[in-house]
Amino acid sequence: MALAVTSSSSAVNSSSLFSRIGSSSETKGLQIGSVRILERTNGSSGGLNLPSRRSLVRTLNVESQRNGSGVVPLAATIVAPEILEKEEEDFEQLAKNLENASPLEIMDKALEKFGNDIAIAFSGAEDVALIEYAHLTGRPYRVFSLDTGRLNPETYRLFDAVEKRYGIRIEYMFPDAVEVQGLVRTKGLFSFYEDGHQECCRIRKVRPLRRALKGLRAWITGQRKDQSPGTRSEIPVVQVDPVFEGLDGGSGSLVKWNPVANVNGIDIWTFLRTMDVPVNSLHSQGYVSIGCEPCTRPVLPGQHEREGRWWWEDAKAKECGLHKGNLKQDDASQNNGNGNGVAHANGSATVADIFNSENVVSLSRAGIENLAKLQDRKEPWIVVLYAPWCRFCQAMEESYVDLAENLAGSGVKVGKFRADGDEKEYAKSELMLGSFPTILFFPKHSSRPIKYPSEKRDVESLTAFVNALR
Repeated sequence: MALAVTSSSSAVNSSSLFSRIGSSSETKGLQIGSVRILERTNGSSGGLNLPSRRSLVRTLNVESQRNGSGVVPLAATIVAPEILEKEEEDFEQLAKNLENASPLEIMDKALEKFGNDIAIAFSGAEDVALIEYAHLTGRPYRVFSLDTGRLNPETYRLFDAVEKRYGIRIEYMFPDAVEVQGLVRTKGLFSFYEDGHQECCRIRKVRPLRRALKGLRAWITGQRKDQSPGTRSEIPVVQVDPVFEGLDGGSGSLVKWNPVANVNGIDIWTFLRTMDVPVNSLHSQGYVSIGCEPCTRPVLPGQHEREGRWWWEDAKAKECGLHKGNLKQDDASQNNGNGNGVAHANGSATVADIFNSENVVSLSRAGIENLAKLQDRKEPWIVVLYAPWCRFCQAMEESYVDLAENLAGSGVKVGKFRADGDEKEYAKSELMLGSFPTILFFPKHSSRPIKYPSEKRDVESLTAFVNALR
């Protein structure tokens, strides 16, 4: 009997396969995936011709057997597939090769390599530039977005404008309704202000993203190194995704492209204006990084764009989980509140202390406890609760040191208390620590400190705060 597999259908299961094998010696045509079983004559061995990157499936051994009573029904034996080892691409080397490439070149390479198995993740902010770059390549492309149910109306209007501008349909992903219902009924609509944003983001963003990525082999993000110096400063233009899995499943099954990783925000906006790309109207209201409505607010001049996201939390935690791979394990200097730039026994690098000035008093745990307990102080104090690794603390160092110099001899003491590591729980429960930095004023005749309410940390604003309370 001769068996040949020649047609182009995509899959055949075993039951349909056997039903199509008859006792006739005529040639039959079947397709298993993209594997072709070459035509052969009766009694000859089977031959295979298939691409080197496909699974190798051995031939079906089909033979007529006879015994004394007649013909025994056909017996078919399927041998377990042998999987050819797929040649793995060195994406680390590819990232090095593309390090100086333009976003357009990187986008073109991504779409060329992955075709319909790659999609752009669109958040409704300045990452609309990715869609413009994809459009300029002239290649087909896909776009998906996570509709959390808590987006701003302006973001939904941008989605509509983008679909009309480019003639595309955005593939929206939604959170599981039962999970959202359970969270809201148990903790309320704004629980993230109390216990952090991670749980809400996990339900509304991370899990829908995981479902979307399971249907892809690669995705494209708008991450830039200058967006979040604490978590994104080292992202490559292409990498094997360290967190999520793709279509094939397992570690290393998904590739992550970051075409604008090396582009700064100013250049992104120059590109958007030059190409007359539709943008989110919230940008003109002071919003830079845009997410869900309750967790996004405008930033002030001089503030980093990520200060507009989850402003009540630590700077180092300002990732929602979509790019969790950017977060590094805290080294000992971040977790230990006792060090001041001293190397630890395990050899890990430490971060140098900040706010170093003869006019700034460094308070120990006992010192801050005594200051907080005093009912009648000889002089008022202004104290910053800080972590030296915090980018926002580092950003206000110059202003705070200048404030201390200006207040020297004025009767107002200026202090600092390192509130990370072992001291963090105490600072949260007793000193109103919400995020770093937290600034407190201890009045002269009151034990209760007053928390500085503004995100403005320039010398003039801090001085006005002190003068209003001294």
